[in-house]
Amino acid sequence: MKVMMTAASAALVAGAALAVSAAQAQSVAAVSPSAAPAIHSRLDDIVKSGTLRACATGDYKPYSYRRPDGQVEGIDVDLVASLAKSLGVKPVIVPTTWKGLMDDFTGGKCDIAVGGISVTLDRAARAYYSNVVMVDGKAPIVRCTDVAKYQTLADLNQPSTRVIANPGGTNERFARQYLPNATLTIYPDNVTIFKQIVDGKADVMVTDASETLLQHKLNPSLCPVNPDKPLQFGEKAYLLPRGDDIFKQYVDQWLNLAQKTGEYQKVVDKWLK
Repeated sequence: MKVMMTAASAALVAGAALAVSAAQAQSVAAVSPSAAPAIHSRLDDIVKSGTLRACATGDYKPYSYRRPDGQVEGIDVDLVASLAKSLGVKPVIVPTTWKGLMDDFTGGKCDIAVGGISVTLDRAARAYYSNVVMVDGKAPIVRCTDVAKYQTLADLNQPSTRVIANPGGTNERFARQYLPNATLTIYPDNVTIFKQIVDGKADVMVTDASETLLQHKLNPSLCPVNPDKPLQFGEKAYLLPRGDDIFKQYVDQWLNLAQKTGEYQKVVDKWLK
């Protein structure tokens, strides 16, 4: 039997076909990468501005130290310069303090924060961390004549022990948590703080093992206590904007290449050996 299609029926069929084609086109557009909205990243802002802003305290040798002439130097200053070079931009060191570090960073004063920053959960709640830059736990530094006297936490945690720490960072936190019985002084200048021990005004500072090694090099009368067996496990990494996976992936890949090619170790050796 032959079915006759009227003009009206043909129009209905053609309209339905067009509707299906339009729906299919919309579906394809929804999943097409070219049609998806661009994802904004701090990486784009850095390249566009031509500068990489890095927050650093400038008081923590060997990672970042502001010299009397105003120039900032150190392991992480050199590495920030390498990261900036990989992006074709200029590095700019933005001054901060340990107490104000997180507020300055999350407030947008810089794109990355560096300078011997320890990995902590409270910081991780407010920012991304890069991959680990260095494993570096806490160790005491004392006058070399007192090394045998301060071998354990129990030795340190005595009322007669004069502990000194810089404010606002993990050194102060360690002292308050693990040395509650010691006599604690919070000293505001992280550059001259070791001279307080040299001059006999304090007995111990517990800081990162890498810093104790450098300070021994700078002050031979001061000695690290078991820096190869730290009192507390610790890691260092760079702070990155929370939620910016594109920028984090770039920094992590740059760091991976720097470590694999030997560039990273060359910079570390320059300051620690």
